[in-house]
Amino acid sequence: MAGFSCSAADLHPLLGTAANAIAAAEYICNGFDTVSNKLVAATYAIDNTYLLFSAYLVFSMQLGFAMLCAGSVRAKNTMNIMLTNVLDAATGSLFYYLFGFALAFGSPSNGFVGRHFFGLEKYPSPSGDYSFFLYQWSFAIAAAGITSGSIAERTQFVAYLIYSSFLTGLVYPIVSHWFWSTDGWASPVREGHLLFGSGVIDFAGSGVVHMVGGIAGLWGALVEGPRMGRFDGDGKPVSLRGHSGTLVVLGTFLLWFGWYGFNPGSFLSILKTYEHTNYSSYYGQWSAIGRTAVTTTIAGSSAALTTLFGKRLLTGHWNVTDVCNGLLGGFAAITGGCSVVDPWAAIICGFIAAWVLIGCNKLAEMLRYDDPLEAAQLHGGCGAWGIIFTALFAKQDYVNEIYPGKPGRPHGLLMGGGARLLAAHLIQILVVIGWVSVTMGSVFWLLKVFGLLRISADAEMAGLDVTSHGGLAYAYHDENNDQSVKNSFPMANMDSSNA
Repeated sequence: MAGFSCSAADLHPLLGTAANAIAAAEYICNGFDTVSNKLVAATYAIDNTYLLFSAYLVFSMQLGFAMLCAGSVRAKNTMNIMLTNVLDAATGSLFYYLFGFALAFGSPSNGFVGRHFFGLEKYPSPSGDYSFFLYQWSFAIAAAGITSGSIAERTQFVAYLIYSSFLTGLVYPIVSHWFWSTDGWASPVREGHLLFGSGVIDFAGSGVVHMVGGIAGLWGALVEGPRMGRFDGDGKPVSLRGHSGTLVVLGTFLLWFGWYGFNPGSFLSILKTYEHTNYSSYYGQWSAIGRTAVTTTIAGSSAALTTLFGKRLLTGHWNVTDVCNGLLGGFAAITGGCSVVDPWAAIICGFIAAWVLIGCNKLAEMLRYDDPLEAAQLHGGCGAWGIIFTALFAKQDYVNEIYPGKPGRPHGLLMGGGARLLAAHLIQILVVIGWVSVTMGSVFWLLKVFGLLRISADAEMAGLDVTSHGGLAYAYHDENNDQSVKNSFPMANMDSSNA
């Protein structure tokens, strides 16, 4: 917010020719300057508080991931998957602090990677405050949390630590630099030439967060192979159902709640007016934030209902886990364009996202691909659809509000904006797939080569809770009997044999 200025030299002629006119003018201007400074400070305080609160909401999604993952795996692996979610946050904190934030937002830099603020040196700066770092960190660990679900129930614990460090410290930050930094080569807010005159409008990260996490998980699961018993001798899929629908629903609602920080929070500020709009003074960024929350809600709800009836037609069941995953698929899809589309378009987004997820799951079974959380299908597949959706339905008025200063910027193809935005978004899909495949695919392959990826067949049969974490998550029997169970399966913290 720019402050207003007051000049005593300009004001005192208006006060007449009295001897004290100059002193009165200086007094009045000093008062105005004080008020102006207070208003500027209040604006920064309000915007930073809004961003901090949004960061807290996004961080709460880690609890949602933990509950969703715990409910989606078998009981014998509950402690393992919950611990990996804790370590995603803790490991991601250090590596994003040391390297990730600088690679993502260390400006001034080039179009491919940031070069400043390693370890938050010389930060805060005019480009951001600590609240901005915390908010971006919460996004980085969300990407790592997505990946952990794809390789659940058969992965050595050390592999989680290695991939999470690499993803949050290098892979994800560079992608976010490309599309979100003011210097990024495909960013819609970069100064100078924009990709296809537009840049990529991935507002809250259908590609930057969800596709990155989903593609990383895809490669992890592909390199590792399916869980024992997931497919029979003829290659037909065998259901390995998670042990708690209750935890799945709890995790889904926590993620839904956190998404109101993920999408609306990506505005980064709230106290901002929009000029040259068709609305009165009541309309500003706070209105766009409200609209973003509405489109998020509608897309997820549309996807949930579509999944409910779609799966009923296909399988004959009303399946709560499928509905929860469909809901999250709708959220992942709307994330990229949540701020630039109308609520009616969000219905279309969620409807198609549900079928994208159903189709990806069917394809996964045909290819004997095993992802216990459907993370690659949900976040990768629905995230890719969300990128295309934005390029089709982005509304010109909303695009100009959120990305001002570029008259004639392309908008959605089906909204009369031409195909340039779609071209930019197709490039985003390709480069995200390519970058994550080369980096994370190599990491998982190296982990396998060095015997650090998959647990042994015996450990997989017994469950990671007993073999790696000291006991079962649930007390099914007396503590003395539990000790006998643990003694039956020696601890295998670093078992390098492959199943």
